[in-house]
Amino acid sequence: MCKVTSSTPLPTQHWPDEFAKRYRAVGHWRNETFGAWLRERATAHPDRLAVVGGQQRWTYAELDRRASSLAAGFAQAGLQRGDRVVVHLPNIPDFIGTVMGLFRAGLIPVYALPAHRITEIEHFAKGSGARAYVAAATHAGFDYRALATELQARCPSVEHVWISGDAEPFTPLDALYAIDGSALPSSVSQGSQVAFLQISGGSTGLSKLIPRTHDDYIYTLRESARICGLGPDTVFLGALPIAHNFPMSSPGFLGTLYAGGRVVLSPSPDPESAFALIEREHVTVTSLVPPLLLQWLDLAPRSAHDLSSLRTIQVGGAKLSAEIARRVRPVLGATLQQVFGMAEGLVNYTRLDDPEERIIHTQGCPISPDDEILILDDAGQPVAPGQAGHLLTRGPYTIRAYHDNPSANARSFTEDGYYRTGDIVRMTPEGYLEVQGRAGDHINRAGEKISAEEIEDHLLSHPQVFDAAVVSVPDEYLGERSCAFIIPKGDKPRAADLKKWIRGRGIADFKVPDQIVFVTQFAATAALKISRKALRAQLRAQLLAQEASAAGTTAANDSTATS
Repeated sequence: MCKVTSSTPLPTQHWPDEFAKRYRAVGHWRNETFGAWLRERATAHPDRLAVVGGQQRWTYAELDRRASSLAAGFAQAGLQRGDRVVVHLPNIPDFIGTVMGLFRAGLIPVYALPAHRITEIEHFAKGSGARAYVAAATHAGFDYRALATELQARCPSVEHVWISGDAEPFTPLDALYAIDGSALPSSVSQGSQVAFLQISGGSTGLSKLIPRTHDDYIYTLRESARICGLGPDTVFLGALPIAHNFPMSSPGFLGTLYAGGRVVLSPSPDPESAFALIEREHVTVTSLVPPLLLQWLDLAPRSAHDLSSLRTIQVGGAKLSAEIARRVRPVLGATLQQVFGMAEGLVNYTRLDDPEERIIHTQGCPISPDDEILILDDAGQPVAPGQAGHLLTRGPYTIRAYHDNPSANARSFTEDGYYRTGDIVRMTPEGYLEVQGRAGDHINRAGEKISAEEIEDHLLSHPQVFDAAVVSVPDEYLGERSCAFIIPKGDKPRAADLKKWIRGRGIADFKVPDQIVFVTQFAATAALKISRKALRAQLRAQLLAQEASAAGTTAANDSTATS
């Protein structure tokens, strides 16, 4: 059961003084805050459209007013500066209104994705010490009110629940919009304070919590907007879930609002929904993951919608093949911008005026001259120029520690403050990165990060599973898919039943194994121990060899039949 005590730490993020002083001196950190810059934009151009979603069209003045009303409502409910609030909303204007209201009140959003279920939400609430939960009533056929009921039963420390939509039996979020917040200051925070808790990809176990400050995150917005050419005429389409770091800040909806542009929210990333909004709202830029880009490329030649307003299509979240990258400009008529980054910090972009071959073959270069990059071999030594190795980084917007997680911090950060990203990269002579893959047991399924360890733990709870190992497998559509190797206990369960059972554990649907393979045993190491990392690599190689053999047999049969 969740319990928040006086020992639950307030989220903080600190850089050594020598680094912090330098970042301030060169102008990276300007003590800007989210609440204050929204008020500045609303004062400068109150009637300009800021957010479009469904039937709602909010100007900057309206967004600012709603943020103040929510801030006042949260305060009236008893929330205090520094309290954490889990935000579990889809792509609707209330998402933006809620986080801006939390910023204005000095509260700390904890971002959850619409696909997350009780297992993840309980983990976020417990890990952050959250006192409140904000969710939609329903989305994509799922009832979040039932989840909220279960959350409060498991975590009594979550005292408040606000629901967007039909709220019964909870408090409607709309009720807070009626509160007069006009007397509130634009911000009660300082730039060095933590603005929110983002979630990691979860390379081991459940996601870690990432404290991002106003200073460091607003710096990324400012630089991203500059590099990506954002301005008042920008119309950004939020097609991916905007709680993701990529469509939030690279430059995403926050970067667009920072630049004074308009954010259009799509309830679904499917091309039909998105194409209609692109035509209606004259969208100029959007961000996609490779599988979604493939859908867009497939439908665009047959679509009746006018997509000519699109200037830039950003692609990130997973490696984009050169073959697909080459199709973007001729099919969609827009410039491809590759994006490689992480919620912990470092962000890389190809530049809009880069040569086409550089855009197609690399994942960009860092946004800051103070981003420090190391590429090391397995022994921790620098690789030769042009060779692939482990990527480590530190800089003015890369965190120095996870929230309240000493063991993860010891694994993920060096003594001198470099973050071990877990990515294998090589650097071109021009300073651009080419991503080769992941070093660990982190499955990147269509941009969603899955911890093999977490899914194995769920599978091992099944009464008919003796042991389990989850591996990544290359997939042309998803980038990587997940395969679970199972040693059954007693009668072998049906794969479909096992998938249904794990889905019922209350985890995000994208974490359910795409494929299940039953085996009789796992091979041990020479020391008669099972190395999970070595085992996963072995099973992955075994599966790929079987698939290659099957493909060869099919090709031979086809050849024989043709001859």
